[in-house]
Amino acid sequence: MSDIKTVDARGLSCPQPAMLAQKALQKAGKGTIEVLVDSSTARENVSRLAKNSGWDVTVKDQSDGSYQIILRK
Repeated sequence: MSDIKTVDARGLSCPQPAMLAQKALQKAGKGTIEVLVDSSTARENVSRLAKNSGWDVTVKDQSDGSYQIILRK
């Protein structure tokens, strides 16, 4: 089973969540990355960045109003 890298970008304003996600994507190259964000803007920016980089994106709404973005390649 592969390790899941978690990037907790909750509480950060754009463009910080996307920058942290991009750094994680570049470092990982492939695998599974979980990005946690708490704004719809960050959710959209991280999702777009990952899709444009060839990653599969799954977004799950959390009960506290935040979002869990799962990136797989």
